[in-house]
Amino acid sequence: MKLGARILKTGIAIILALFLSQLLNLPAPVFAGIAAIFAIQPTIYRSYLSILEQLQANLIGAAVAIIFVLVFGNQIFIVGLAAVIVIIINLKLNSGNTIILSLVTVIAIMENQDGEFLQFALIRFFTIMLGILSAFIVNLVFLPPKYETKLYHKISTVAEDVFKWIRISTRHASDHSLLKNDVIRLKEQVIKLEQLYLMFKEEREYFKKDSYAKSRKLVVYRQMISTLKRSLDVLRRLNRFENEFHLMPSEFQMQIQEQLDCLVFQHEQLLLKFIGKIKTTVDYHESTTVSKKELLDMFLKQQDCLNEEHEACLYHMMPLVAAIIEYEEDIEHLYKLVNSFQNYHKDENEVSIPTSRVDE
Repeated sequence: MKLGARILKTGIAIILALFLSQLLNLPAPVFAGIAAIFAIQPTIYRSYLSILEQLQANLIGAAVAIIFVLVFGNQIFIVGLAAVIVIIINLKLNSGNTIILSLVTVIAIMENQDGEFLQFALIRFFTIMLGILSAFIVNLVFLPPKYETKLYHKISTVAEDVFKWIRISTRHASDHSLLKNDVIRLKEQVIKLEQLYLMFKEEREYFKKDSYAKSRKLVVYRQMISTLKRSLDVLRRLNRFENEFHLMPSEFQMQIQEQLDCLVFQHEQLLLKFIGKIKTTVDYHESTTVSKKELLDMFLKQQDCLNEEHEACLYHMMPLVAAIIEYEEDIEHLYKLVNSFQNYHKDENEVSIPTSRVDE
């Protein structure tokens, strides 16, 4: 089990909220700790948005609670009715994520108390806001997320698995059922990759020149994910049409194997080139592969090489050949984007991906 940064930040936020509450001699500091739990977010930008949402939720809960206590009292039935009203208001404002905090505020203010009610309500409101602010400070200062590092390492890890299976499959050494299960797992990993990409996209840059580089990085990473999905599509088709591929002429199988070996090699080189692990002088065109037209012509010629019994295999090879061509086009586009990024940002914005992986 990994102890991620978000787990640590939640604990630190609770400690800070409780400490500040005790330092200010606020009654019931537990409400500050509860509010801090709800306010922890995976990115600094989301933390900023969360403060605005939580402030709104806290205000709604406090306003409804104060009005209900002043007008109807704080009997159990009234507390429940106030909670229903708060839920309805939050839903009307499309603030479903903050309903729980609003309810916590309602209960905190409407519980039995002694002394001046309005003063009590303001203290509880401030206590909850203190918890929210504590979480924001922790998000801003402690263990800021490094989503670019996590995104690149995740892309590399998934790509390595896909490359391994493509090489094994083209050599007829893969286990059909094992590969099928792994393809499903890899698809799930790609979905998580896209979520990480969104997290990285939400991170904000403080300087204008950095924002330009960030925009270019986003384009490159988006194409990395697109190219990875293409490679996974090739693998899925290799697995699906495994038997038909084995029945094709050996010359065709060898050509497909060589083509995919070259494409996988190019894909690997581009991932390493982006982070400066290989010489930037390495040329994409140094890898010798047949052109897309030559690959298509070779596929069409197979009709003369197959007997009637195996002629149906040719139709099943059409999706595989199409997937390989699309994969090659995505690699070509990725090559242009990586070169463009490195030419524009060679000195001022080098890509630095540490070898250690940060988990949250």
